[in-house]
Amino acid sequence: MESSAIPTQYAPAERASSEEIQAQSVFFSKLHYLKGFSDALPNIFLALNKHRQIVFANQALLDLVGRKRPEEFYGLRPGEVLNCIHAHETEGGCGTTEFCRTCGAVNAILAAIDGEKNIKECRITNRDGESLDLRIWAGPYMDRKEFIFFVVQDISHEKRRRVLERIFFHDVLNTAGGVRGLAELLKEEEDTQEAAELMDMIETAASTLIEEINTQRALSVAETGDLAVEPEKIHVNELLKEVSDLYENHEVSQDRHIVIQPDTEDMAFSTDRTLVRRVLVNMLKNALEAASAGETVTIGGGRRENSVKLWVHNQGHMPRTSQLQVFQRSFSTKGKGRGLGTYSIKLLTERYLKGTASFTSTETDGTTFQISLPTQLGE
Repeated sequence: MESSAIPTQYAPAERASSEEIQAQSVFFSKLHYLKGFSDALPNIFLALNKHRQIVFANQALLDLVGRKRPEEFYGLRPGEVLNCIHAHETEGGCGTTEFCRTCGAVNAILAAIDGEKNIKECRITNRDGESLDLRIWAGPYMDRKEFIFFVVQDISHEKRRRVLERIFFHDVLNTAGGVRGLAELLKEEEDTQEAAELMDMIETAASTLIEEINTQRALSVAETGDLAVEPEKIHVNELLKEVSDLYENHEVSQDRHIVIQPDTEDMAFSTDRTLVRRVLVNMLKNALEAASAGETVTIGGGRRENSVKLWVHNQGHMPRTSQLQVFQRSFSTKGKGRGLGTYSIKLLTERYLKGTASFTSTETDGTTFQISLPTQLGE
């Protein structure tokens, strides 16, 4: 093994030498039954050494990454082959960043190295901005404890279906039920003023329902790369007020206050109104859900150098483990079946609005989600 003083924030960074990798791959190449068996599997099947490096790979991995020879992967780690955005951030590579602490793949491998068979889930965002939800099986290789078998199943569609089912069968149905209840009250109301107030509430609830449906439809199209972008001139204050008004009477705003930053610069810029509105709606909804009763959520924006900044702030603080996963698809602090909100913020902002999405969260300053957009989309 080559000695190494490469720093790591989680798993060991040391790797086997090229000679060791060669010898280990030859060992598995002589197990002729293994290739035939593993190539018949629909899932990725790997053999890893104790340094988490690939020494055997089946045809499913070659098909996924468009290569012909498995030897091209030998010595690499799974995240490096799958092009994980964090696998190339440090000299140590896959498994050595702070983000890797929450990675199901790395944790499954480490447990298997210790002799434990286990199943974990893993979310990977690659350097092209695409997200994968994976189910990982890992365990030691029989009596050769210096090796582990590592199986990967793509469950992205399964995860996404569950989230969409949650949204449409829970959130949307709740909103639709609210609309029906208000309509029934309206039929019984004789006072003109009370009837007018109920009509306003019905209009708000119906707008929320439409917003939920359109948001999920846009996200479905966005993930396939087929979402059309239509830039138009809009004003910051007008946009912020529109989004604020949408959630003013929403159930998630109960006992919470929405404030537009008073010194917000009312500048004009060109972007897709529908998409930027959806991004801000998700930012505001997340902030309201994270806020406690009586707290204020603030939204604002303005010019920063050659771009437009739009942001939403709440007083809460996210744990570090949540911060490390916040933009991953299917991750949510709200429990199972949620998690497309922050993922869609990044997807729509960076792939279609050509901007950047970021956040900060500290105990003293609270949490701020921010997007930075070009003043002229398409230029």
